[in-house]
Amino acid sequence: MLKNNVYNVLHQLVQENKSLWRIKDEYIKDSEGDAQMLAFWEKMEADKEEHVAELKDLAKRLLES
Repeated sequence: MLKNNVYNVLHQLVQENKSLWRIKDEYIKDSEGDAQMLAFWEKMEADKEEHVAELKDLAKRLLES
């Protein structure tokens, strides 16, 4: 059984990846023609990519210990 900390990190990694996929696949396309919304979603995409990378590193560290 996984410790809560490991489970929480893995669960959040899944949620962030789902959100990132929606931003890339749907939200950016839907915002075309609205420069302000496009800039927002592109910023959010970059933020999510950073979160995913950090969560992957955390998950790897936790699972190796």
